[in-house]
Amino acid sequence: MADTESRVLGRETPAEDAGPEGAAAPAARNRRFSFAWLGLAPFFGYVLVFFLVPIGFILYNAFRKTTNASTKRDPVTQQFVHVKHTEFTGSNVSNSLKGIYRTSLVNSVQLSAIVAVLGAVAGVLLAYAVVTSRSTALRQIVIAAAAVTANFGGIPLAFLFIATVGNAGVVTAFLRDHFNVSLQGDLHFQLTTMAGISLVYLYFLVPLMVLVMTPALEGLKPQWGEAAENLGANRWQYWRYVAGPVLLPNFLGSVLLLFCSSFSAYATAYALAGQSFPLAPTQISSVLSGNVLSGQENLGAALALDMIIIVLPLTIVYQLLQRRTSKWLA
Repeated sequence: MADTESRVLGRETPAEDAGPEGAAAPAARNRRFSFAWLGLAPFFGYVLVFFLVPIGFILYNAFRKTTNASTKRDPVTQQFVHVKHTEFTGSNVSNSLKGIYRTSLVNSVQLSAIVAVLGAVAGVLLAYAVVTSRSTALRQIVIAAAAVTANFGGIPLAFLFIATVGNAGVVTAFLRDHFNVSLQGDLHFQLTTMAGISLVYLYFLVPLMVLVMTPALEGLKPQWGEAAENLGANRWQYWRYVAGPVLLPNFLGSVLLLFCSSFSAYATAYALAGQSFPLAPTQISSVLSGNVLSGQENLGAALALDMIIIVLPLTIVYQLLQRRTSKWLA
């Protein structure tokens, strides 16, 4: 009867409707092996070699402790050799949260929080001024300067500030000779303190904030402001109820980005203060250089693990905030 109806309607029954054998054909095509994923193989290899493997070594060494168990004479060279004993313990992590190492971790968190908030506020104001400016040349100059200074750091940046506001810097000598004002004595400013290092960090964090927030500010649609104005909202209400909630996830994510950038900075702080102002990255460098007690050779891995525990959740939150912002501004 079905065949008769098909012939009457002038069509044939598809193979998919014919039975189990016809239905299995699309499934077989879907199970066909695809080589498209091979295009991501270099990326996965890069992540494995430069991200997962180092983290694995850090986790392994953070809980590994090597001690000299005994001394024996080598039967071939007839020299005494130290027999080392390796055990897994949490003493490295415990020691990394005591004494100078705890102080360095607290200093790093405080410094990063201060410069992240100050850099975010200053950067978003500068970015807003650039976006709302009618001068295209000014916008291009600011964006180009921000792109350069955001990547300017390390020893050259430290030397720049030492030569400018250091003990014998140009600005320091000018204020002392012409105004009889001492940066160190009268203003209590030194590059080796929290205030001094914060000022240096803001040099590259504010431009980074400008680069991050400028696309978000440009993504605000003019129709939103026009609609708010037609509904009777003033400028403050527009930013309070429309633009502010849209930009808030991106702003908070940018604060976390600045925090992580300053938290992991090493060369600039080391060139400025060395060990006089202890920070977590400089303490790791000191441990890796051998400035540690016997049996605490893996303390640097424990310090690195402490930094990962602090930074990893912030990175995840940053990604979630960026995803929400992209949904609004897409």
